[in-house]
Amino acid sequence: MTRRLQIICSYIPKGKTFADVGCDHGYCAKYALDNGLCEVAYITDISKASLQKAETLLKGEIAAGKCIPVCCDGLSGLDCVPDCVLIAGMGGEEIIHILSDLPLPEKFVLQPMKNADKVRAFLIGRGAKISTDHTFYDGKYYDLIVGDGAGGDTYSDWEIAFGRDNLKNPSPDFANRMEHDREECIKLLQNTSLSRESREEILDRKKRTEAILNAITPDI
Repeated sequence: MTRRLQIICSYIPKGKTFADVGCDHGYCAKYALDNGLCEVAYITDISKASLQKAETLLKGEIAAGKCIPVCCDGLSGLDCVPDCVLIAGMGGEEIIHILSDLPLPEKFVLQPMKNADKVRAFLIGRGAKISTDHTFYDGKYYDLIVGDGAGGDTYSDWEIAFGRDNLKNPSPDFANRMEHDREECIKLLQNTSLSRESREEILDRKKRTEAILNAITPDI
């Protein structure tokens, strides 16, 4: 299991039912079952070929009735909303699509590959309470968003954009990400063919990144 998956799995809470959506090899469901974090794990994937990889890993658990494979889009093939839903490795808009048509699960562990800001805004808009929201590094930078489907929360615009824990308790990984983004902006601004609109957008991004770096550097 990669460091990325180890970090994600470390946030899976204990409950009766668990769903690993877009399960790929099924490592997260295997972790949840092996560590007694659930009684039943659903593994879902829209790709039958991908689901079969997880079925191979979890064949013993499937035979014992502890793991239920479902080939479907998101949670659409399940007859209930599991206590905890894990969605990792998908784009933020796809995660929103999956969670939009059902009540939010009691617990969620989300790792969007992009558009994490849209996921945060969606969750806050649906009345979720976010308990963990930070960046970590494993070959690339990842956002992890963990919380409860109810309870309500309040986020500032900056927290929506960058993640609350990243701003309140910045880690070296987040600082490195901001420095990487600043350097990327500098390189993009060297392009003399940029439109005025694009240049202004990049300058604004660079300004926001530098403001964060100036604010968090003493804290890390």
